[in-house]
Amino acid sequence: MSYPGVRLHVHNRYVVMDNGILQVTLSNPDGIVTGIRYNGVDNLLEVLNKETNRGYWDLMWSAPGSKGLFDVIRGTSFEVVVQNEEQVELSFRRMWDPSLEGKYVPLNIDKRFVMLRASSGFYSYGIYEHLSGWPDFDISETRITFKLRKDKFQYMAMADNRQRIMPFPDDRLPGRCQTLAYPEAVLLVNPKNPILKGEVDDKYQYSCDNKDNQVHGWISANPPVGFWQITPSDEFRSGGPLKQNLTSHVGPTTLAMFLSGHYAGQDLVPKFRGGEPWKKVFGPVYIYLNSGSIHDYPYRLWEDAKRQMRNEVERWPYSFPASVDFLKSDQRGNVSGRLHVLDRYISTDLISANGAYVGLAPPGDAGSWQRECKDYQFWTRADENGFFTIRNIRPGDYNLYAWVPGFVGDYKLDDFLNITSGSYIELGELVYEPPRDGPTLWEIGIPDRSAAEFYVPDPDPRYVNRLFINHPDRFRQYGLWNRYAELYPDADLVYTIGVSDYTKDWFFAQVPRRKEDDTHQGTTWQIKFEVNSVDRGSTYKLRVAIASATLAELQIRVNEPSARRPVFTTGLIGRDNSVARHGIHGIYWMYNVNIPGSLLIDGTNTMYFTQPRNQSPFQGIMYDYIRLEAPPSLKEEL
Repeated sequence: MSYPGVRLHVHNRYVVMDNGILQVTLSNPDGIVTGIRYNGVDNLLEVLNKETNRGYWDLMWSAPGSKGLFDVIRGTSFEVVVQNEEQVELSFRRMWDPSLEGKYVPLNIDKRFVMLRASSGFYSYGIYEHLSGWPDFDISETRITFKLRKDKFQYMAMADNRQRIMPFPDDRLPGRCQTLAYPEAVLLVNPKNPILKGEVDDKYQYSCDNKDNQVHGWISANPPVGFWQITPSDEFRSGGPLKQNLTSHVGPTTLAMFLSGHYAGQDLVPKFRGGEPWKKVFGPVYIYLNSGSIHDYPYRLWEDAKRQMRNEVERWPYSFPASVDFLKSDQRGNVSGRLHVLDRYISTDLISANGAYVGLAPPGDAGSWQRECKDYQFWTRADENGFFTIRNIRPGDYNLYAWVPGFVGDYKLDDFLNITSGSYIELGELVYEPPRDGPTLWEIGIPDRSAAEFYVPDPDPRYVNRLFINHPDRFRQYGLWNRYAELYPDADLVYTIGVSDYTKDWFFAQVPRRKEDDTHQGTTWQIKFEVNSVDRGSTYKLRVAIASATLAELQIRVNEPSARRPVFTTGLIGRDNSVARHGIHGIYWMYNVNIPGSLLIDGTNTMYFTQPRNQSPFQGIMYDYIRLEAPPSLKEEL
């Protein structure tokens, strides 16, 4: 089938890209997407909104110590970068100068829009630049937002098992809903669609890890049309593969998130000081449109969107972007190798790092990649034998990082890797020795950086999202933090090694207990375990891996619950807010605690895990994994 060439129509106030499949209208010189015409629908975007509130790039920024400012990015100049029958590329720039200080973020911003022949969609990418000597600033969020027609797009899909008919935006207005513990969560009391009555709507219930966040969007039933946001690479997103971001939510709204502090806090807010120069390319991402017959709604349109996503991933890095700042495949390098694990208390032989997450990120300490938010990261997963290849890495200096499901801690290759255009670095055999001093006396959980394996209660029947009933992501229900006090009304959790089952007896989050007067109190969990023949002159090692922390503290005491000083305290840690935002992990924390043998007794011992912070119901800890190791024997030490 032959397709017409791409045409460009430039008017005084608008610019239209048209390839015969769709037409995209942008304001001139703002670069706001005001209209998308497709499959007989004049505009897929919400025509009831102002033109500036339909399809746009935005950001949140602040001068140091100042309140954050929301900015819908409007260009001040327009340029046609490429125009031929195969491709049109448009640039909408906003340049900064000192007269704008305090009014706009000190960045030169170049928003690009690309349409290709025969493409059922369009691409967008942005180039942000902070020149040396410009003012200091923080940027807490940047993204692309599309707001679709609410009279058509009512079905949302983001995974095979996370898709549904959604409420209308009007259902969140006074009289139709009841606001819950925070503005994002509402109980639908009089929705337009009566089958949704009694459900909770909260955009955070549709968050997703970067590694799984490649395609999401909305489907219209009449006519059957899909609107999809496809992100073919994570290289320009902050925080690595486990960083969680928003996707689509009631609006109907679709987001391409590039930077955010969600599920992390200030650790993932880029802060530029001392006139630091910076330049980064975000995207391209692809806005894909598909259509079908009424029989294609919604399953086939979703399956087709996934197929298109796989095609886009295979084409990455794209060859078409015209900016020299977006590097093509021949300008990039590659790294490969094989990762093993050596844990002598499991096996004297090397263990294949099956399914390891292996990545290149800017130089730093082991694990620093999860807090990195200014530059690029490149990740892959090793195969069952630990072999990995990371392709299409931008030139620069990196460390190689990894973590292996089933083992605690973080791996980092000591050597810097200098990636150059066209380079191929073969690292050979690498060995990760995870933290380990002695044999395991006991363990709780699975070291996978998530609390999902622990006990997640049923939701309060008054506050349910039906999508997550009998669902692997049951932790996404609203209000689960309040279930702790209902399950443990008088005394805190007690876990007995060898008797208790962590899937049933270890609550997924150590949160404060809500009292009858709606205040909260800290909690102390107990771990009871037997030790025979305590080596009182040696040191036992406690490994505590934390999957998430929110303004929390972990104090550990051994056999003396009222001891004035704990054996160990983390101090105040974490701003993940994963409890309130229905996540099961945030930033990973790993603590290695020395337990003097003199504190243990032959027979039954008790460890007390206290989380004393209690100003909010959302302060708490999600554990990933806990292990107590015996001291190494004299023979092992020799």
